[in-house]
Amino acid sequence: MTVTVRDLRTDDRADVETFAHVRRLALPFILWTPEAILHALTRTPPEAHFRSLLAEEDGEVLGTAQIGLVHDSPEPGQGFLNIYVHPERTGRGAGRLLVRASEQHLAARGATKLFAWAIDEPANRAFAEHHGYRSSRSAHFLRLDLANGTLPPLEDPPSGVELRTGADFADDPRPLFAVDSETMADEPSDVDVEFTDYEAWLEETWRHPQLSPELTSVVLVDGRPAAFTLARTDGRTSYGTAMTGTGRAFRGRGLAKLAKNDSLHRARAAGFTEALTGNDTGNGPMLAINKWFGYEVCGTEVRYVRELG
Repeated sequence: MTVTVRDLRTDDRADVETFAHVRRLALPFILWTPEAILHALTRTPPEAHFRSLLAEEDGEVLGTAQIGLVHDSPEPGQGFLNIYVHPERTGRGAGRLLVRASEQHLAARGATKLFAWAIDEPANRAFAEHHGYRSSRSAHFLRLDLANGTLPPLEDPPSGVELRTGADFADDPRPLFAVDSETMADEPSDVDVEFTDYEAWLEETWRHPQLSPELTSVVLVDGRPAAFTLARTDGRTSYGTAMTGTGRAFRGRGLAKLAKNDSLHRARAAGFTEALTGNDTGNGPMLAINKWFGYEVCGTEVRYVRELG
């Protein structure tokens, strides 16, 4: 039998569900849902040349890839390929073929530097290095047991500070975009981004099918959004923090803790039993906040980089 690579069939619900299933098996710390996978394919700007690929053998899906160009970076020629193989179907060549197809696609569209995440395990690291990638930074996945854990008590905001939800900004989320843009620009990363396209943010972030405006918390200082926690859910039991951040002018006042604590309490009250998030290992302030809440590291990924040409 031969392993082949093809594009995800967006009009085939079973195909999308299989893609999500393999991703959940390989990386259970992210909220993989069919809706989120389709959203990425249909809402990512065309200039990203985004694709979702599957490797299959005799009709069985062995591995998956999501690939594209970093369209919001001031530095051209940067591409990404995130490849995950079914943990019980390794060693059949699926990963190798997905890497080859991904690199060919990205190189043909002008990519000269490629970034890939690999789960921090010896076999995965050896695979990346064998294909010419060098290790860079790393990031932790973190989990909090909402059903059995103990959250810090809720506290009244200080004078001049108000807690709101994302739903309060349904008619005009632009103030949240401004804080998110500033926060993203300061995130530790190998890739600089210019998060300036409001319409793209609306499509990719605000209209994401997993976004929960009701569980998203926003801290206002003198009526101005200063900090936030952007919440997503799988619609069942898992709640995830897509981003928690504070505007530069308001840092050092505990506002991110205030936002996240408010969101976590409401997520637990809504019946969610686990909270998931992730942080770059160089993001000391956010790691400290999550440790304070009781999050525990449940996995680690390493960023790999390869120069083409």
